[in-house]
Amino acid sequence: ASFTIPLRTVDNITVTIKLRPGISVGCQIRVRNFIRSELKIKPGENVTFTFTCSTPEKYFIMEIQKNIDCVSGPCPFGDVHLYPLGLPRLNRTFIWDVKASTKAGLELKFSTPWLRQIEPGEMCPDFISYNINSCIDTATVNIGTFCRNGSVSRVKLLGGVIMSLHLPWNSPLTTSGFSIANRASIKRLCIIESILNRESSVTLMSPNYPLGFPEDELMTWQFVVPSNMRASVFFHNYSLSNCERKEERVEYYIPGSPSNPEVFKLSDSQPANIAGSFNLSLQGCDQDAQNPGILRLLFQVVVQHPQVDENVTHLVDLSKEWNTTVTIHFEGWPNRIPLMSEPICLICKDPRTCDRVLTLVSGAVYKISFLCKDLSRLRITAEKGISCVDLRWCQRKIYSLLVPKAITQLPIRLQKFMWKLLAPDLISIEVMSPSLKLQQHVPEQRCNTSYSYSIVSATPETELNVGVFCPGGSIEKIQMRNNITISLRTFGKGFLNESNHQDLKMSFVPHIKDECTFTVSPDPKAKVYLQTPDWPYGLPPYVSISWYVIVPSKQVARLGFSKDRMGIACETGRAYVNIKEETLGAEETVRREDELLPKPRNMYHNFWVNVSNCKPVDKTQLTLQFWVTFADKQIDLGVILAVVAGAGVLVAIGLTVCCVKKKKKKSQNPMVGVYNANVNTQMPGKQGLFTKGRKNNESHVYAVIDDAMVYGHLLKESNGSVTPEVDVYRPFDGPIGSLPPSPPPFSFRKDIKHSSNTEEPPPLMDTDHDTYTFAHQKSGQSEDNGDTNEKNNGDTSLSLLENKEQDGLVE
Repeated sequence: ASFTIPLRTVDNITVTIKLRPGISVGCQIRVRNFIRSELKIKPGENVTFTFTCSTPEKYFIMEIQKNIDCVSGPCPFGDVHLYPLGLPRLNRTFIWDVKASTKAGLELKFSTPWLRQIEPGEMCPDFISYNINSCIDTATVNIGTFCRNGSVSRVKLLGGVIMSLHLPWNSPLTTSGFSIANRASIKRLCIIESILNRESSVTLMSPNYPLGFPEDELMTWQFVVPSNMRASVFFHNYSLSNCERKEERVEYYIPGSPSNPEVFKLSDSQPANIAGSFNLSLQGCDQDAQNPGILRLLFQVVVQHPQVDENVTHLVDLSKEWNTTVTIHFEGWPNRIPLMSEPICLICKDPRTCDRVLTLVSGAVYKISFLCKDLSRLRITAEKGISCVDLRWCQRKIYSLLVPKAITQLPIRLQKFMWKLLAPDLISIEVMSPSLKLQQHVPEQRCNTSYSYSIVSATPETELNVGVFCPGGSIEKIQMRNNITISLRTFGKGFLNESNHQDLKMSFVPHIKDECTFTVSPDPKAKVYLQTPDWPYGLPPYVSISWYVIVPSKQVARLGFSKDRMGIACETGRAYVNIKEETLGAEETVRREDELLPKPRNMYHNFWVNVSNCKPVDKTQLTLQFWVTFADKQIDLGVILAVVAGAGVLVAIGLTVCCVKKKKKKSQNPMVGVYNANVNTQMPGKQGLFTKGRKNNESHVYAVIDDAMVYGHLLKESNGSVTPEVDVYRPFDGPIGSLPPSPPPFSFRKDIKHSSNTEEPPPLMDTDHDTYTFAHQKSGQSEDNGDTNEKNNGDTSLSLLENKEQDGLVE
């Protein structure tokens, strides 16, 4: 196709067609019989040309530049048209270069849908963009690049302007969308007007962004906001230059404010919850010539309807807390930066100080409010530090690890509460849950509560992830050797109800040798799974972990491991599993990493399980899991039968003895026992109770007398069948110790004399070398002719009848 472009001299327009940068020559321009790769048509020329290819838009671009001189003559103010017509369908750029005096101002007024500023390098969705440059003397300042469909309605500039409109080759746009007007001097670099008449947000940048704002310049943004709407300003990115004079700042002019203009540093929290329209100005400074630095600013203005609970304040009392920080923030903070197009939620310390993130510190009382339609998009993260310097001061103190009510009463979900517990050398930390106890989160036993605790033990060199725990388990306490961090995380809204039942506590204890020690008191009806820390990545080298499992007295525990071997190979040292019951004489079971782990076994007493790691070879890690169950103790049937049989024998013996005694009482008088009254009857074995030695007392004389023998002469029958008999046991003639004698055993006493059994009783083993004298009447002797035998050792056998009469024990 052939194209003809006629240019009038009065229009002062130049058209240039040239190859796109970086494109190889695959198409050319034919003018008459000449082939060229570039064509320039000047004012007053009329040129006809064709392309040597059917798709010239792939190879060529076109610039149409119009020069307007407002200094030497009148300016053609009004709507700006796209001229000339009938241009080929190429990517094209219209440029309007307007020269004007710095004593006057120019205004670019855009028709709806207005403009939206974009960052350098960003593309517009429809590929139609505007670029505005301000020209002051010989300096050019890039005011910004804009797309259609925004809130920027006017741009006022001091001096000249270069306005560019970029259109793609297939754009149907036929109008420029803006007009030029003459205005009085604005006495600043530029004024950008933004109309925000509904809930929306706008992002704007300082001129030359991301390069530096001109030195000692001033510019203003005017925001037109309905009086029934609320606007908030947020600085997302800024930097400061090195000033020699003056100070870089922003100034706000807010209608109705008693302190206009309100001056803020760029580092300050910017005003929020502004009712209606306002102006924001950026002021530069005189920069250091040697090291000027860069002043730049990217900010956002958010306009919202007043919230229903705008005037509702929430009291956050942290006056009694210490070493605590509470941060209220948007979901995903700080790793995720919310899109500027997202609905915004603000947290306000006062009606004009609001931000997306608010941090509160302990020791103060705050009244906060929220500018947010959906509070579920907000979260709370808090942190508390507890430390111990001197164990003598803090050993007896128990600290409650509870979320303060000042946090739980807020209508915001608690995402995480961290306790950082710091202990110096030779002091360890004990975490306990006395009533709820803790359950370790393992694949076979997952936590299903509304919150959990993540426990990490750390040193400057290493970090040990002890595990994730939730309430309602069997772990009573955990002792850790190093500093630890406990992070409470919540899941859903149930924590608000369960927060009243927290019972986690901690204390500082003397140094422990293991890296970590668990005390486990399982529910007898449950199966408990326990696993090594740092699951599934494996214990760090040379770390030792212990579990102390409490077994109820009427229960027997069964201990088993979830796999047969440790599954590692050691490069240095050995890895061990040790199991030992806490009872006298218990044997310790030890397994190395190259041995099979113990089979499931019964444990009848409290027991220890210890896992000690070596330095494993590459690609092997020590991860170990074991389980514990309980059952009632079962008594062996053989034992039961033996006990029953023994009881039956005892009952039979008892009945026999009773029958014999009853028969004996009917046939004769009771037996009479005469005991030496001079004998000390204190419990044997306590030497201090005896004031005399063995040679000076009569504790070794003991007599048992059968009454039938004592009164034998009275019981004689006419036929003389009863003849009393006396047996004399000769005393021990050897050395005598200083301990008192023990009473003779009960089974030695001859209570049944008339038994039909004529066998001699077995001799008594005299283990204590004590000497006893037994006297009985013998045939042919009277009851009063018992001899008094004195031995060299001073022992004496008195007449039994005389003793009986002296003691008055005759029955």
